[in-house]
Amino acid sequence: MKLIKRRIEKDRSGFLVLCPEELEDMWHVYNLISIGDQLKATTIRRVQRQSTTGSVVSERVRCVLTITVDNIEFDSQGGLLRIRGRVITENRYVKMGTYHTIDLEMNRHFTLLKPEWDIIALERVNEACDVTKQADVAAVVLQEGLANVCLVTQNMTIVRQRIEQPVPRKRKGSVTNYEKGLQKFFDQVMQAIINHVNFEIVKVIILASPGFVKDQCFNYIFAEAVKQENRQLIENKSKFVLIHCSSGHKYALQEVLQDPSVQSQLSDTKYAQEVLTLDRFFKMLNDDPDRAFYGWNHIKKAEERGAIGTLLLSDELFRAADIPTRKKYIQLVESVRGTGGKVLIFSSLHVSGEQLNQLTGVAAILNFPLPDIELEDEEDEEIERAAAMETT
Repeated sequence: MKLIKRRIEKDRSGFLVLCPEELEDMWHVYNLISIGDQLKATTIRRVQRQSTTGSVVSERVRCVLTITVDNIEFDSQGGLLRIRGRVITENRYVKMGTYHTIDLEMNRHFTLLKPEWDIIALERVNEACDVTKQADVAAVVLQEGLANVCLVTQNMTIVRQRIEQPVPRKRKGSVTNYEKGLQKFFDQVMQAIINHVNFEIVKVIILASPGFVKDQCFNYIFAEAVKQENRQLIENKSKFVLIHCSSGHKYALQEVLQDPSVQSQLSDTKYAQEVLTLDRFFKMLNDDPDRAFYGWNHIKKAEERGAIGTLLLSDELFRAADIPTRKKYIQLVESVRGTGGKVLIFSSLHVSGEQLNQLTGVAAILNFPLPDIELEDEEDEEIERAAAMETT
């Protein structure tokens, strides 16, 4: 992402002019824009005009519009971001107050105006504009007849291609059909890697599967690379890492990225920190449950006691249309950091973020145990029940 211009006042109101340059930047923009913000961008509008003969002609014109955001839609696979809202500036083609949908595109700048640029939004801008935090991991999780070719960025796991190829069963006395089917499947995997992996950027290409499927696929790819004199594959052979996983489905990527041999190569990435921290949380929840909590009520009580060592939050919480909800989580982040705690904001487009969302989107690892939190909940419930009985 390129930051073209920035003007933020002392009251935190102001605007930024940004230009998304790649798919992951569109995800950052999706997280930056909130309902009620103002967006200014070049867009296409279908307008009608009357010709000299009196007939009505419909045509598409390019113009610059400013809208107040009412609705935001994001297609993570195609990187399409559609922003709908009411037009708030005069335009020769569009009346004020009418609705318009702006399609934001890569390599086309726009202006985002906010009544308040909070700390989470500004941190996301800094992260998006930091070229050192680019994606550099590709992964293929596969089993016989099924493969998911993924690109793992700092904030997204993008399934670039899903391959499903029937492989005949291996039968006694005849394995020819089985081997042909398997080779056809491996050839599709190889072509997907060639088409979707940028070898100049990607540092690690993970092949993961149950059993020996990954080894067979690896051997096939490089036997074919030698036959076809594919120098790109041959020169990047050292980037391939073979890992065991339970299946060829996307969810298996989580266990792959927990493998120590992979972690050593991904140690400097945000996603690797997310995976390790979430794994640590689940272990703590199992081994020492008085130091691991999730859900707003428990986390808020732990924060009031200054007990939070690591706070885990889903980015979905900061996209809440309800401003008070967003603000309470921003205040939680500032409070935890103020007491020396660490805050990790998980991307909901990673498997780790999906898992955290299943735990209400907020969790924490505490510096010291708080066994009384759940007892307090029981007491609060009893007080509520008693109050309800009195009113009846």
